[in-house]
Amino acid sequence: MILFYNPVSSPSRKPVMPLALLAVGAMLEGWEDYRIIDGNLVPQGLAALRQAIVETGADILCLTVMPGPQLTDAVPICKALKAEFPSLIIVWGGYFPTLHGQILMREPYVDYLFRGHCELAFSDFVRKIRAGEDVTGLPGLGWRDAEGAVHLNPKPPVPDINALPDFPYHRVDMDVYARPSFLGSRTMAHHASYGCPFQCNFCAVVHKVNGRYSAQTAERAAAVVERLVRDHGATAVEFYDNNFFVNEARCAEFAERITPLGIGWWGFGRADTMLKFSDDTWTKLSRSGLKMVFMGAESGDAAMLERMNKGGKQDGNTILAVAEKMRRFGVVPEMSFIIGNPPDPEKDAENTIQFIRMLKNVNPATEIVIYIYSPVPVEGAMSQEAEAAGFEYPKDVTTWTEAKWEKFAQHLSSDLPWMNDRIRRKIANFQRVLHARYPTITDTRLGGIGRVALRVLASWRYRAQFYDFPVELRLLNKLFPHRRPEIQGF
Repeated sequence: MILFYNPVSSPSRKPVMPLALLAVGAMLEGWEDYRIIDGNLVPQGLAALRQAIVETGADILCLTVMPGPQLTDAVPICKALKAEFPSLIIVWGGYFPTLHGQILMREPYVDYLFRGHCELAFSDFVRKIRAGEDVTGLPGLGWRDAEGAVHLNPKPPVPDINALPDFPYHRVDMDVYARPSFLGSRTMAHHASYGCPFQCNFCAVVHKVNGRYSAQTAERAAAVVERLVRDHGATAVEFYDNNFFVNEARCAEFAERITPLGIGWWGFGRADTMLKFSDDTWTKLSRSGLKMVFMGAESGDAAMLERMNKGGKQDGNTILAVAEKMRRFGVVPEMSFIIGNPPDPEKDAENTIQFIRMLKNVNPATEIVIYIYSPVPVEGAMSQEAEAAGFEYPKDVTTWTEAKWEKFAQHLSSDLPWMNDRIRRKIANFQRVLHARYPTITDTRLGGIGRVALRVLASWRYRAQFYDFPVELRLLNKLFPHRRPEIQGF
């Protein structure tokens, strides 16, 4: 018996379908029993896992772990379980082991880790463990030899997603993961592709897939959506793909196939790619129920985008053009920006603020998500400038679990060497005014009175570009609390 654990993913414990665990579990169907335990759904993860180990005799525990809340939850749990069940084999996979495997394998409570996409390698791992065979040659595996030296095997290639089985939805309570959102009353999630063909040097996906990309065919992706609608009552779907809209023909065919289902949907894309989509394709996307596309605008400054190695042909004009195009087809652009970048964070912040204002003039419906720049261990100008300013990653897992680094992992930390209090206040105050002047449409709980009140009080500030000391907006936020997309999603 194998236990899969999905650590607590956010302070709110919002249930997010554990797609990574379903993907790995799908490879075990029919020959190895397993159980998925979601830390977001149980009062205490440690107690739930301890009880499951005693009940089932499970001898392997696997976790998928991202830095931030998941890491903070996973570390004490694994320490306690390893002390109580010394023979339990504990395996980590996901974002944190992929990027920080060397320090993780120094921890005695972790026996193995997998880096990158490990669906195929993990099933081989289980077979070899069961047969008493050597596992140390498996791709992506992190392990320790008899002397305690750490070894990290080369990552496996991104698998052909069309050769993998469908997710075993019967292993989880689908009703728990169906939630109301602005997309629909029962919003569910799916991954229709793996990886991304671009290599932006601020994005950790590069380290995981190195520009590789594999997408379900339009027919198969549409069949999954139809299954979610038919079998589980889905009225909307979020696609968690790193880049859903890579191939126009596939997107157009997919849109045509799901149009009769009458759902709402959302996904990730790129401004320069989607600007090239024909009006006919955009019409199909709109008719199919596409409500919003998340795009990494990052910056309106061409030089900054070049330093980010954004790739493609994206620049400020492209971002403005795709926002205008999406306005015509009734699809909302959700644009993220990375602000406060070294070596001159104050200038970068001012440039980004002015560009966001320009973008709002072109398409007022554009959703703006602002993140403080958080370096990732990918070679490039951005990380080099961060290191030159004095930035260093934690040298051990314990430090990674501190509150400062938990915020850093969520792109919420301004406690960075190149930042100062003046810049922090400038960014925070602008965000407060912007989100009050343009309350997000994803907030279904904010009523009409609250929206009008926020807009009226923020309008003069936004118009005058006076963001300092927004005391009245702080007070109004208490009366009409509203969603922060960069923190809460939707």
